[in-house]
Amino acid sequence: MSTSVTSAKVAVNGVHLHYQRTGEGEHAVLLLPGMLGSGETDFGPQIKNLNKKLFTVVAWDPRGYGHSRPPDRDFPLDFFERDAKDAVDLMKTLKFKKVSLLGWSDGGITALIAAARYPSYINKMVIWGANAYVTEEDETIYQGIRDVSKWSERTRKPLETLYGYDYFSKTCEKWVDGIKQFKHLSDGNICRHLLPLVQCPTLIVHGEKDPLVPRFHADFIHKHVRGSRLHLMPEGKHNLHLRFANEFNKLAEDFLQ
Repeated sequence: MSTSVTSAKVAVNGVHLHYQRTGEGEHAVLLLPGMLGSGETDFGPQIKNLNKKLFTVVAWDPRGYGHSRPPDRDFPLDFFERDAKDAVDLMKTLKFKKVSLLGWSDGGITALIAAARYPSYINKMVIWGANAYVTEEDETIYQGIRDVSKWSERTRKPLETLYGYDYFSKTCEKWVDGIKQFKHLSDGNICRHLLPLVQCPTLIVHGEKDPLVPRFHADFIHKHVRGSRLHLMPEGKHNLHLRFANEFNKLAEDFLQ
């Protein structure tokens, strides 16, 4: 049984996207990281432990993140739409006929958009720590993470190692400005208009102690994605899939099967 992880880069939409791949199952699963994230920083326990007989797991680095550089990351108003197209086109380039999505945080937003825009290509979807719009409360939370020197060492270290301090801190500031753009749109809209277009079976997981994404966001997505399921983890924070990896992996595997 091959447990090896291969890494490669492939040309997609004018950039070279980096990904890691493991497993040999029929069912293709793409892992979509959060803000500033990459496969290696955001999904260690999933790359290692998701069932390699059932699944072929791909973890990608969105453009400007991880090893998908150059280019440097930027945040035009359509950056989530761009990531969604990049993600789907990456998997098509890798010759997968259909894929399921596991999206965390920003990656959950990207997954929602991909599922709405490419319904025939997306099999199933698990998202956590995602939001479909931006409120005043969210903006206050984002301002609180703008200065990465105030982050806990444990959260900061892997990203600092990956990027170097300057790129890491600059890109975080650019992200905060980028996500705040949505606040000026009607209803703070990121992708709320797309939720009714999602057709695939969807599991929304929410950590009830998530300090970054309030519970009302999970409830809103659950209400507007037809037939979706909401699973609450009472002790879960934003990184519930890392902190409670075994529980999360089992939940995801059971749903994907």
